[in-house]
Formats: sequence, structure tokens, C-alpha cells
Amino acid sequence: MSFDVTILGSGAAIPTSRRNPTAQYVVCNDRHILIDCGEGTQMQIRRFGVRFQRISHILISHLHGDHFFGLVGLLSTMHLMGRDKGITIYGPPELEQIVRLQLEVGGAKPEFELSFIVTSTKEPQVLFSDKMIEISSFPLKHRIPTTGFLIREQRKERNLDSEALKGSGLGIAHFPKLKNGEDVILESGEVRKAIDYTFDPKPSHSYAFCSDTAYLPSLADVVKEVSVLYHEATFTEKDRDRAKATYHSTASQAAMIAKNGHVGRLLLGHLSARYSGVENHLKEAQEIFSEVEVVEDGMNIQIS
Repeated sequence: MSFDVTILGSGAAIPTSRRNPTAQYVVCNDRHILIDCGEGTQMQIRRFGVRFQRISHILISHLHGDHFFGLVGLLSTMHLMGRDKGITIYGPPELEQIVRLQLEVGGAKPEFELSFIVTSTKEPQVLFSDKMIEISSFPLKHRIPTTGFLIREQRKERNLDSEALKGSGLGIAHFPKLKNGEDVILESGEVRKAIDYTFDPKPSHSYAFCSDTAYLPSLADVVKEVSVLYHEATFTEKDRDRAKATYHSTASQAAMIAKNGHVGRLLLGHLSARYSGVENHLKEAQEIFSEVEVVEDGMNIQIS
């Protein structure tokens, strides 16, 4: 099972020849997730070899166009290519009306089921959970209601110790309990402790996506100890006043969230088109948090 992120768009507001608006493709334990869908996302999907018909969850952070203007086009293409598998879209309450109206007016009634789940901008919310992963949202601080997203692997099963099991009296019927860390009582009344017949599981990993947001110190608690944090860094410190006025963050502020949240790695994105390079973003962030990189379109990040 793999957990990785492909950056489909890493720019802010205005598409450039180097950076498309925000979109990311996440694969976590065979669950295929699209986060945001800026203009041109389906072209980026083709460019970087993403198998978009596998996408089953689409997460939309907010309704600024650079985060969802590509959605209707993508859904229309899925329809034209014969998709019959349903898809769930998570986002603000107005999103469903916008999408359904555009599809209806354009005569592209999908043959697959579209389900919409409204995200809360007031408190954290579990959006989806199964035996392999959990997707949740949390409020951000932007000019319009906006959420971030957190994707976690579920706690993994313990691994059986085949040598220790020999002659233990334990059989296949006991293995599920052992893998779950539960002790087993044999018919004789003897207790077999799970820790004696299993190895610790591999660690579970997590990915947090902080879309457009002003500096919000409380985010450090929300993303505490995640494996990888993506945080917008639209501006550098010389444009700190502009960041505050537009409810965006600087690279240094993103690094403070990473440092205070004790995260594993920090990814910076959503860069303003005013910057020709990323050196200043990287330098400012590294002065606060060392494990940081600035993402580029097409980059693939391995989380586990």
C-alpha cells in the first residue's frame, strides 16, 4: 500500500506557464482523492499521467475560482468517457448548486452518481472513514469560508510472529484478535498475550492540506505531528502586509505552523505569480523549520 501526493497545480489565483492553480492528487492505500480542482486541472492530469477515472473523492476547500473552476470540466470529461462509478464531492454548501446547474445547462447529465457532502467551516469534521483511511476537514481563516483537509491512515494491524506461534496452541481463529492487539484466552483458560506473538505494526502516516488562509496559530494543534504538511505560502516577508490584507500567509508563517505542530515535513505552495523564483520562500522558511521544500507542478511526494 502506498501513500503519495502528486502536485497538479501549485500557483495562486492566476495560471502561469510554470504553475497551474491549486490541485493535488492523493493516493492513500488504494483510495484515490483529488484535493481542489483549479482551472486546467484535467490537462495537468493528462500531462502527469494521473488515472483520473480512479478518483472517488473530490475535496474542494473553498469557492474562489482558482480552487474549483476546473471541476465541471473534469466531471463532464468523466461522463464523456463513460464513467459509471459514483463519486463523492466534499465542499461548501453552494458547490452542489453550481455544479449541477452548469452540467444541466451544458447538457452533460452524468451517467454516474454525484454525491455532495457539505463541509463545516466552524469545527473539525470527519468526512469519510473506512478500514484503511480517514478524511477530515477543519476551518481555516480566509476571506470566504474555507477548510483544510487531513488524510490519515487508520491504525495498522500488528504483524504475526510465526516462530513464536509454533506450539502456542493458537490457530487461525485467534489471529484477528492478535493482530488487533487483543489477548486470547484458550479453552484451557491459559492466556496468550498478543504482545508475545506479534510485532509492532508499521507506523500510520498522515497528510494535512492547508489551503488559502491567513496565519492561524491554532492550526499547529490541528496538524500536530502529521507526517507531511502542505501549507500555502502565497507571499514572502517583504509582502507581509499584503498577506494580511488578503488573508494569506507568508513562507515564514507557514514554517511557524510546522515548527509548533512538530510535523515531519513541510511543503510550501500557492505561490503568487509576482515571484520569479522560490529562493526567498525557501530561505525564510528554513530559518524557522529545516525540513521544508517548495512544490512544483508535477512533483510527486512519497509520504510512506
